Amino acid sequence: MTTIAALNHARRATVQSLNVFLRDVGHGMLEISHNALALVGLAVVAALIFAGGRADLRQHVEVAALEWLQLRHEVRAEADGNLLPSVAEPAAVGRATALDLQQLPRSQSAVAVWLSRRYKVAPEPIGRLVQEAWNLGQRAGLDPTLILAVMAVESSFNPFAQSPVGAQGLMQVMTRVHDDKYVAFGGNHAAFDPVANLRVGVQVLKECIARAGSVEAGLRHYVGAALLGNDNGYVARVLAEQSFLKRVADGHGVPVNSRPALPAAVPAIRESEAAPTPGAPDAIAAEAERVALLRR
Repeated sequence: MTTIAALNHARRATVQSLNVFLRDVGHGMLEISHNALALVGLAVVAALIFAGGRADLRQHVEVAALEWLQLRHEVRAEADGNLLPSVAEPAAVGRATALDLQQLPRSQSAVAVWLSRRYKVAPEPIGRLVQEAWNLGQRAGLDPTLILAVMAVESSFNPFAQSPVGAQGLMQVMTRVHDDKYVAFGGNHAAFDPVANLRVGVQVLKECIARAGSVEAGLRHYVGAALLGNDNGYVARVLAEQSFLKRVADGHGVPVNSRPALPAAVPAIRESEAAPTPGAPDAIAAEAERVALLRR
């Protein structure tokens, strides 16, 4: 019995010792953890205070965090087969030549809708061009419907149009002849920016009318037919289109498929693409070619 009692006592003493040891170790680790967390907390607070006093550092941290989040979003999106997040450009809308028609006066909005239906183009970009034509017309002393009519006949509102002789853009300006006018817009490639081309074209049209002394004669200069006996109906088509636009702006109904009443002898081809009249003297043919190449 004495031996058994001794063993039991030894077992209880051992268990008690282990409990004390484990409790002490636990308390020690808890103290160490508390101290470590306190140090981490103090470091975070110090970093925040420091960053709060440094706007440039705070901005750098924010940018880095945003870039990291954006990168993670793109990686996840590409894994799902969505390419757009990696090529997204939120500022791209600033390059769009478009306008909500509700921002336009009633007359301009009516013109924009009519042109949109007539030439089968979206109304928002046409609305922007109509607004620009009105603004430029007021500053240049030209009827905005004339500006729009020239665009309609020249390019049918295709901003990337180019003729065989090199006339480019909405107003079909000869870029290589008027490259000096595109300097203000960053260079010749601005010829394919709708608004830049429109502004340059209006300046060229204004100069042609001022030099010729009338709208009709100015239009012949604009198309390069000033020294020719026949403009192949160009002036008539522009003025007819302008008359339609004036009626639309005044609130009258004009069918979108309306066609100008032109002489039957007027060919349907563009003036700048027409060949010289067969049998014409060489001097006249040469002059026709020179004017066509330097039209506007």
